[in-house]
Amino acid sequence: MPEKKPQTFANHSRLDPSYHFFVVPVFLLLAIAGMVHFIWRPGWHTALMFVVAVALATAVSKIRTYSLRVQDRVIRLEETLRLKALLPEPLRSRIPELTEGQLIALRFASDTEVSALTARALSEKLSRADIKKAIQTWRPDYWRV
Repeated sequence: MPEKKPQTFANHSRLDPSYHFFVVPVFLLLAIAGMVHFIWRPGWHTALMFVVAVALATAVSKIRTYSLRVQDRVIRLEETLRLKALLPEPLRSRIPELTEGQLIALRFASDTEVSALTARALSEKLSRADIKKAIQTWRPDYWRV
């Protein structure tokens, strides 16, 4: 199996070509075509086709959003457990103060720097992007899409 490219802040986001470049455009075009067809030939049939096209585009979008939310929940759980094992006691008791975005961003921090970065995130109220930019040794996550 070929080595995976090391992740950094610059290259950690990913696109799923079949979803982003095929499925989304097809359903958006279908909704637009349904609207144009309804405008050109108003009627119950074309109205129904437009509504179905919009419903399908919405379903595709929601299915993606729901799966990302589930991934976020799993990441929050994993990071909470990881932080409980790695942080010293004064910081461990402050884990609930971390926002969802902070927890999700901290997953990229190596075990050696997660303690200092967590302290900074709590004291400076760092955003998800700020935490990711501050990471020196990146801990990759190749599973998230």
